[in-house]
Amino acid sequence: MQIKKNDVNKTLTIFLLSHVIIWTLIPTFSNINLPLDTIEALAWGSDLDWGYNKHPPLSAFIVEVFYQLFKNQDWAYYFLSQLFVISSFFIVWKFSEDFFQNKIYGLISVLLLEGIYFYNFTTPEFNVYVCQLPFRALTVYFCWKSLKNNDTTSWLLFGLFAALGFLSHYLFLYLIVAIIIFFTILLTKQKKFNLKYLVPAFVFLIVLLPHLIWLKENNYITLTYALHRTGPEEQNFLNHLFYPLIFLGKQIGILIPFFIMLLLIISKFKRKFNLKDKKLLFLLIINIVPIILIFLTSLLMGIKIRTMWMSPFYLFMGVLFVYIFQNKIVLNKLKYFFLTFLILFIFSPMAYFYISITQTDKRTDYPGKRISKIVQEKWENNFINKIELVGGDEWHGGNLSYHLKSRPTWDNILEAKKTITSKDIDGGFVLIGNADILLKICSGIFFEAETQGICMIGTKK
Repeated sequence: MQIKKNDVNKTLTIFLLSHVIIWTLIPTFSNINLPLDTIEALAWGSDLDWGYNKHPPLSAFIVEVFYQLFKNQDWAYYFLSQLFVISSFFIVWKFSEDFFQNKIYGLISVLLLEGIYFYNFTTPEFNVYVCQLPFRALTVYFCWKSLKNNDTTSWLLFGLFAALGFLSHYLFLYLIVAIIIFFTILLTKQKKFNLKYLVPAFVFLIVLLPHLIWLKENNYITLTYALHRTGPEEQNFLNHLFYPLIFLGKQIGILIPFFIMLLLIISKFKRKFNLKDKKLLFLLIINIVPIILIFLTSLLMGIKIRTMWMSPFYLFMGVLFVYIFQNKIVLNKLKYFFLTFLILFIFSPMAYFYISITQTDKRTDYPGKRISKIVQEKWENNFINKIELVGGDEWHGGNLSYHLKSRPTWDNILEAKKTITSKDIDGGFVLIGNADILLKICSGIFFEAETQGICMIGTKK
């Protein structure tokens, strides 16, 4: 099977449009509620700041922009997530044009990503990992473009997108370290320092400065959370062996469909590496070094690596392997590749839809809209002012903040053990959480909705 060069762009366009349409519609019709991480980002976005207790601020900024445009329409946030995914695919495609003379190889590099479930099955949940995808792709793209063209604009954009990637999730730092390693190798070979290398570093620090100030003022709470998420407080020597092995096993399992697709079009899985090839060296470093660094982190610190953390790490894996084996690719075997691709492309959303409608105890089955409707009706029947504040954890409080008419600010009042009265704010506020606890402390109207305790305090009619 052969694809004409002028049909490659058309094939890519059809793939990208199909991906965004399918993965927007499937969760829209199968999920009752938005996923956890999306609701959390919306909760943080209700009160924009330069950082939050769990993550840097960019994902919250982005969902809040979408909230201002689309309000509480669930489909919009599934659409947002897919925009980030397909924009990443497109950037990978543009990046590949500088590595392959034949555009078909660039197309294969992108389609191979459909064999990694991070780029399909998990994408309906807009979170910090999906948020990071286009900025990771753009950082790599403009890093290479800067090295190639040495123009100031590319160096500036390289620094900007690197900063935005870091503001999406701190693990972006592993890519930055890999890029620094590549530059170090270049410097040892060239023995000449290009002053423009400092441009992205300067831009990176300037963009990050507000967040760094926020971190210091808030006792580095985000870093504390990140360390807490890595594993148990009590360290065990076996963790240094156990966790890295689990990490490797999971990565191998995740990449099996990817390698099956690749093997279908390769004549021989043998290749000599020419590390003097600058393009190959760059691809190896941006793809492999971050994974090695994650593995070493787990090995040396004895910490657990969460599977979803690796979501952005494989964006350029297709380009790497197609570049390595481009002389071994048999284009006549493309029909088997496309058949396998189509099976995965169809199976993944079908599996998501089936799981979504048959399993009824997931976060996406939470009746957030129904609870919010009850709260809204009871509020309007008892109070004259608007709800301006919602207290509770990110999930329960965040759902109220998202669904209520006034889009109240969310605050983790109960978690932070704050004391608050109606005099603290102009409008009213609602607390949601453990019914037994709220019943004891509520000085306003208390009731229960779907096992959740609700306390409402405002200006009565």
